[in-house]
Amino acid sequence: MPKLKILHLTFDMAIAGTEQVIRQLVENTDPNRFDVAICCIDGKVGELGQKLQEKGFVFHVLKRGGGFDRTLIHDLRSLLRKHAFDIVHCHQYTPYVYGLFASMGTSSKVVFTEHGRFYPDSYKWKRYLLNPMLSLFTGAITAISAATSEALTRYENFPRRKIRTLYNGIRENSAAETEQCITEAKRLREELGLSPDTLVFGTISRLDPIKNQSMMIRAFADTLKRQPKCHLLIVGDGPERQQLEQLTDTLKLRNHLSFTGFKVDPKPWFAVIDVFLLSSLSEGTSMTLLEAMAFAKPAIVTGVGGNPEIVLDQQTGLVTPNEDTAAFSEAMQKLAADPALARRLGEQGRHRFLEKFTVRVMCEQYEAIYQGLAKH
Repeated sequence: MPKLKILHLTFDMAIAGTEQVIRQLVENTDPNRFDVAICCIDGKVGELGQKLQEKGFVFHVLKRGGGFDRTLIHDLRSLLRKHAFDIVHCHQYTPYVYGLFASMGTSSKVVFTEHGRFYPDSYKWKRYLLNPMLSLFTGAITAISAATSEALTRYENFPRRKIRTLYNGIRENSAAETEQCITEAKRLREELGLSPDTLVFGTISRLDPIKNQSMMIRAFADTLKRQPKCHLLIVGDGPERQQLEQLTDTLKLRNHLSFTGFKVDPKPWFAVIDVFLLSSLSEGTSMTLLEAMAFAKPAIVTGVGGNPEIVLDQQTGLVTPNEDTAAFSEAMQKLAADPALARRLGEQGRHRFLEKFTVRVMCEQYEAIYQGLAKH
């Protein structure tokens, strides 16, 4: 039986959550049954794309113009016909619209995946009117959390029966990789001047307003007053960094908070962290949260988007109300005061990760969708 040809359609392959999901799919879809390629419509491949190119994966790069670019539709349709793609898997709404129109008149079936929502969410009347019709020509619609599925129905007017929740997944670390990260983490802790008995709260994320790290820092300042043997580690970079550093100085936290900047390979930093923090105002399925669970780290998260679907409150971590600094701090204090509880939550979180959030689980579900569409 010939392999099915899959084209992943996206803006570009920079380093961000959606792109990490695409990377996991591209690298882990069964090569014996599928040929995969990526098309970027914003004129560039991006950092993750370059890494995939180095591994031999095929890229097609198109340049989207202003407004509604009909030329892009023409170029995409030519690409689909030339390479006879069976499936065009569109990631996010704009690539979906272009991919769907381009697929018309070809044999390509369309899969649309919604990876997350803006905060605050809102209605867009053009989409609300158009999407029920677009869904008629769409083979499958998936969302990365039940909350995202609900938003597609409520704000985008996609038929509820058409949407399937399909969680993100990541590759499990090998025993050797885990051991290497632990060894590297010891060195990193020493470089940061952290004693072995210092509890490290931490996050690995883009420093962006949507991630609400300012609330996290304020909650940590309150926690530190009651649990002085703590440190906050913020791994990542972004537009909020200067403001977050100013807040750190205002709260006199410089000796207790470290900014590492962007790290190409953040895995060892997960081993440095004792309790993972995610204070987002809005979230789909956080890839870094899954990484933390894979490392058996307990998590404290805000109860937004997919967070409470991933972290089961009091079972695999602690879930707090959105934008509630006091509640977030109380959760931090609770785990700082009870290492046995933190350890138990982390172990249960890893078990849940292995059960529901591995890349193999994710890929098998998408592969079943691809094959189901190809039969019709």
